[in-house]
Amino acid sequence: MEPLRGAIRTYAWGSRTAIAEFTGRPVPAAHPEAELWLGAHPGDPAWLETAEGEASLLDVLTADWEGQLGPVAHARFGDRLPFLVKVLAADEPLSLQAHPSTMQAIEGYEREERLGVPVSSPIRNYRDTSHKPELLVALQPFEALAGFRPAARTTELLRALAVSDLDPFIDLLGDAPDGDQSDADGLRALFTTWITAPQPDLDVLVPAVLEGAIQYLSSEAGEFAAEAKTVLELGERYPGDAGVLAALLLNRVSLAPGEAIFLAAGNLHTYLHGVGLEVMANSDNVLRGGLTPKHVDVPELLRVLDFTPTTEAALRPAVHTEGPELVYQTPAEEFAVSRLTLDGAYLGHEVDAPAHHDGPQILLCTEGSVTVHAKSKTLTLHRGESAWVPSDDGPIRLLAQQQAALFRATIGL
Repeated sequence: MEPLRGAIRTYAWGSRTAIAEFTGRPVPAAHPEAELWLGAHPGDPAWLETAEGEASLLDVLTADWEGQLGPVAHARFGDRLPFLVKVLAADEPLSLQAHPSTMQAIEGYEREERLGVPVSSPIRNYRDTSHKPELLVALQPFEALAGFRPAARTTELLRALAVSDLDPFIDLLGDAPDGDQSDADGLRALFTTWITAPQPDLDVLVPAVLEGAIQYLSSEAGEFAAEAKTVLELGERYPGDAGVLAALLLNRVSLAPGEAIFLAAGNLHTYLHGVGLEVMANSDNVLRGGLTPKHVDVPELLRVLDFTPTTEAALRPAVHTEGPELVYQTPAEEFAVSRLTLDGAYLGHEVDAPAHHDGPQILLCTEGSVTVHAKSKTLTLHRGESAWVPSDDGPIRLLAQQQAALFRATIGL
């Protein structure tokens, strides 16, 4: 077990305070810090702080996969860590995006290889051959748009805005019962129409929708106030962008600290604001459709999207507890995520962390301080600090004198 120093990624939508404050560095940071990567992705691996100096986690895994990953993880995923942990801090909305399935990622990667598009190119869509299911757990209040809302509910929202220019588009959704194939077909038709609309048409429709949102909010507060405010905020930041219209089709999600959403392949989403912990398959494949100055590939996005409607409740993973551990249940094979909370009767003495994980672990302290005992050594992690626990160094025991919380990521069961 060794302390783990994450790699900080600076993007324009990041925060100059959140990650710096979380990791105990001077505030404000020199640049907006968007993500803290804790993993072994080739694009930006984290660093182990060993007695001999810092070493890239990626290099350590390459040199000793058997001890670091263990035979079970190696048999399932080869010589690579299958998951990536991030702390994400969004001061501004991210791009409207989705991630491919494994088959789509393989096909896309091989196609771009044949075309000779460099992996580092800003117009590259597929940087690896993996899908990218992801779990986001709010560390602070977190706002997002995710998954196509059932068509009947979206029809209610569009009619509530009372914008006559929307009437022809509402008809595309039809009146099919929620959840059947006609519902998905209607959502596909409307989204495709908007995302491929000529700019002159968008320059008329987007302002009309924004005016409708203003009028809606100026009247008595309605049930779609959050959706209307979000559309106005996106429209101000990205005038004339088709993604502003697409936002009307997605579930508006508000997460309290500790609450989570799970996003499978093909789920259209954007994170709006907040600080959260992301755990995902070890991939950097992103298809963007708007709300960004980065490369947008609408045809490819349409190829990977899943238009099956969902609800906010369906996006939230089930949880179960085992002693001090709260486990977020997902279908992902690459990762398992849990939060270990030490309070009350768990304070002042060593607590065995449930040992049902057969693989390496990344630990991240998000509250207080926790002393972690592994086979090889003992470390004390304070808020914002993390550790790498090789497969052959578990199980672990925990000790806290005051209330503390520790997130744990490992391979899926």
